[in-house]
Amino acid sequence: MPCARQSNLQLNQLDKIFIRAPYAIHYRRVRRARWSLEARSDYTAFFMLGGKVNYQFGEEAGELEEHDALLFNPGAEASVSGSGAEFLTISLSSAYVLDCAVRAQLVKSGNVPTFRSSVIEQDARLRRLAADLSQELLHKEAGQQLVIAALVEQALVQLLRQHAHVRRADELELSRAGLVDRRIRRAVELMHAQLGRDLPLEEIAAAAYLSPFHFARLFKKLTGATPHAYLAGLRAARAQMLLAETDFSITQVSARVGYSSSSHFTKAFRQATGMTPRAFRAAVVHSS
Repeated sequence: MPCARQSNLQLNQLDKIFIRAPYAIHYRRVRRARWSLEARSDYTAFFMLGGKVNYQFGEEAGELEEHDALLFNPGAEASVSGSGAEFLTISLSSAYVLDCAVRAQLVKSGNVPTFRSSVIEQDARLRRLAADLSQELLHKEAGQQLVIAALVEQALVQLLRQHAHVRRADELELSRAGLVDRRIRRAVELMHAQLGRDLPLEEIAAAAYLSPFHFARLFKKLTGATPHAYLAGLRAARAQMLLAETDFSITQVSARVGYSSSSHFTKAFRQATGMTPRAFRAAVVHSS
């Protein structure tokens, strides 16, 4: 019964995280749902598995119910809040999305896929795939990594087929930093390469051969984020990989992503992910 399910969600909190270089999956069952998306270079899908939440996406706001989904293009900002909620989020690197779209013959060279709508209310296939991914995270079995990879790719193809359109993007190019506007590519690559040290705006702007003022305006226009916010997002993403794949201490991870203070790192990480670094590491699912 719905009431019993709501009560169960409120009583049992659970986090499961599966992270690989091209994608990250996070299953959450929480008493109080507070999730935010700050401008990042990834595509993101948010699947509502149980309960209800309120969402805010730019000037758009509404209620997300069980089996609904939210889709976000790179650079999007959004927030979700509610109580007694169960949901799954998938972050997909822009390079992975483009590669899958090309292999599926859904885009041609020089084009990029863009999600058409932020809200999906009825997609039975996506609903099944999200449920299957959740079960793989919750019940570890042999072949888990292969099954998850296949499910993620199926979900991405469904998103590209049914909920995306293709646009010409001569100004974009695929680099080691992902799919980046060529006008700021060198600056973004510098951020990726130098996450472990302080990067003043003047140095980042110089990599793009622009003044700090003009660079900051162009960067915000192209990515939807300030250079500082974008850099914070990159540091959070790198920290997640380090927490998942290494035995480095929190202090060591903090230093490797450019924070001199562990407390400052913990605060920034929690703001970006909704979890402390220690809780994030404890939630990571390791495949044998």
